[in-house]
Amino acid sequence: MIGSKKVVGIIPARGGSKGIPRKNIKNLCGKPLIAWTIEEALKSKYIDRLIVSTEDKEIAEISREYGAEVPFLRPVELARDDTPGVEPVLHCINWLKTNENFESDYVCVLQCTSPLRTYRDINLCLEKVNNTKFDGIISVCEVETNPYWTNIFEGKKLIYFLEEGKKIKSRQALPKIYKYNGAIYIIRKEILIKKETLETDNMTGYIMDNGSSIDIDSKMDFKFAELLIRERENNA
Repeated sequence: MIGSKKVVGIIPARGGSKGIPRKNIKNLCGKPLIAWTIEEALKSKYIDRLIVSTEDKEIAEISREYGAEVPFLRPVELARDDTPGVEPVLHCINWLKTNENFESDYVCVLQCTSPLRTYRDINLCLEKVNNTKFDGIISVCEVETNPYWTNIFEGKKLIYFLEEGKKIKSRQALPKIYKYNGAIYIIRKEILIKKETLETDNMTGYIMDNGSSIDIDSKMDFKFAELLIRERENNA
């Protein structure tokens, strides 16, 4: 809770995964992938309730073992490859209101494929959005390849993707460009319900370093995450 404002944390975690079978509960440095997100979210001093939204009974059981609530199993039609990411979130907050008369002021969505995001990141995001007039905040990281120095073909001629890039002569002069890293989405609940999107027109960003921003989608990502976690543990 931030002041008098309630925060619900939602971790969407479906059972299906094309790239890595059973990805969300695959072992990562001794515990299921989803456990990394659950444990950090539970450390946050602002999250009042932490809900895992899943259609999968095994994911539900593991999530409960690590301390998250799983008050329902998500309808299977909301766990398909082409299900828009906002749909399970809307289902969750509507379910909580209808079945438990629970409503929050903020909705904090945490994807379990971001295991290096910490409770400090979550807290700072919530503090930033609460202390401003923004309706939402999304975590970002700096892009690896700056689009000002990228190219496209015009016919067979190679040209700058952004013409202004031709005028920028040093890396230090490049404007910093950011991308969503998928780790944290926070939005005022009434805006979420009204707009049905996690990307509001009136939002700000929270910058995370690239090492903490890894979003696991492949076996290589898993190996990289293992290295980063081991390094973090060794330097703790």
